[in-house]
Amino acid sequence: MLDNILDFLANFQTLYIYLAIFFVLVLCGFGVPIPEDITLFVAAMLAYEELCEIRIALPLCLIGVLAGDFMIFGLGGHYGKKIREKWFFRRILPDDRLAFVEKELKEKGYKLIFAARFMPGLRTPIYFTAGVLGYPFRWMLLFDGLAAFVSVPLIMGVVYYFGDEVEKVIGMIKSVEHAVFFLFLFIIGMTSWKLYKNYKKGHTH
Repeated sequence: MLDNILDFLANFQTLYIYLAIFFVLVLCGFGVPIPEDITLFVAAMLAYEELCEIRIALPLCLIGVLAGDFMIFGLGGHYGKKIREKWFFRRILPDDRLAFVEKELKEKGYKLIFAARFMPGLRTPIYFTAGVLGYPFRWMLLFDGLAAFVSVPLIMGVVYYFGDEVEKVIGMIKSVEHAVFFLFLFIIGMTSWKLYKNYKKGHTH
């Protein structure tokens, strides 16, 4: 799958690659079901494959991550309960999840803001609820920024500097996927053959 992504993006100019990375990371901040860590992984691999520059991709990813976080934080602060009534938003952030986050945020405050960067399923509702509760912007910037400056360079740095090993792992995964696929076909074939034999046997008596 990663090879297909790399081949697809290779047809575009580097500028469009940067824009695509930034746009996807902003969408991740809105709770769109696109794994942020996978996006950072792909960005680092693109840099490793020399389709873009790591010195540009890394700060761009940091900006994209923080932009997504602060957009959802701003939506919570400016629109609060109004936007929660919208059906599409309630699907992304159900009421029970927001209620849980609100309770945790009141108890843990800045600790939860920092930890949210490492909690993909709760990151968006935590930042949105922080906005609704009027959490101070300066503290949000400080603790979310600190967490982003830890997580983003760590993920991208590991993938970029160990790109060769990552490719080997991907190759192993692909070989396992192929084995599983053929095993699945074999099981389906044997099951179908057994069902067919039972069917023929039942109609011969």
